[in-house]
Amino acid sequence: MRIYFLSERTAALKLNGAYLGLIDSFERFIDVEKGGKILAEILPDGDALPLSFFIDDQLFSSPPDFLDVYLCGGDAVVYVSRFERRTRELKVVAQTSFRGGQYTLFLTDGRVYLNGERGTDCSLHELPRCCENASFKESNIGGFPVLLVEGAGYLAIISEDGRRVFFNPAESWQCGNKLTVTVNFNTCARCRAICTFGYDGKTMTLEGSRTEERVPPTDDVLHFAFFESVLTRGNFAAYLCDDLKKNADALPEFLGGFVDVSIPYKKFYDEHGDIRAAGLVYPQSKNLFTVKYFAVDIENGKITNVYEVG
Repeated sequence: MRIYFLSERTAALKLNGAYLGLIDSFERFIDVEKGGKILAEILPDGDALPLSFFIDDQLFSSPPDFLDVYLCGGDAVVYVSRFERRTRELKVVAQTSFRGGQYTLFLTDGRVYLNGERGTDCSLHELPRCCENASFKESNIGGFPVLLVEGAGYLAIISEDGRRVFFNPAESWQCGNKLTVTVNFNTCARCRAICTFGYDGKTMTLEGSRTEERVPPTDDVLHFAFFESVLTRGNFAAYLCDDLKKNADALPEFLGGFVDVSIPYKKFYDEHGDIRAAGLVYPQSKNLFTVKYFAVDIENGKITNVYEVG
């Protein structure tokens, strides 16, 4: 079994006490026997605490919350996604009152939280790290007052009665009769979605969405761009030959509910040859994912076949 290691920050990797090298955003791998138990230690640089976990069957069924684990056939990817700081502090980022409630954005142990207190009700939501300098702003959607929590690339919305009714990546947004949100995707074709939501004071409802592909993909990444277009609900039929276009509407169901598109590792190409394949990532639980591989055949710049690679 091959295990790839990645980390959101540079760290030393030890297995059963032996130093294996550094891990970061470029994958390193080891080959291990299945069914064993190996102690892994992650020793980060800077003001961050070390982490440890066992590489065993439990890791691949219920990983700790500081790891994202991806199961790729008989192999796995272990991504260290979260470190806690050595220096523990509580920093209030912003605070405001809204419709009888008090709302506080604060940073502690390297994590960002939104706390809401309204009467006897209390709520606590963790926000992504990009919200560490977020701010509050009162606005109005469809005639109903809302509180916006505006972060760098993220938007959260609190209703008049204190509930979080919207929480999503967003590059820009506009409030009015409807909520209009623009979301940029990190894709080959630089996809951008423009989404419109209706709001009745209780629930935010998606009413319309269109995806724009702003850069034509080059031939070498055409298959990645195609799967990304399916994921972002772009005009993926444009990638298909005429015979396949009539079945384009069935493709999202055929591919299933994947949430990301990844590049296969070298071992995949060693086993299957230089085919036009991509890894589609499917969530199993909060931080456990399965990767399935799908490939395409291309003739004259158009996809003529889409199939799973076992």
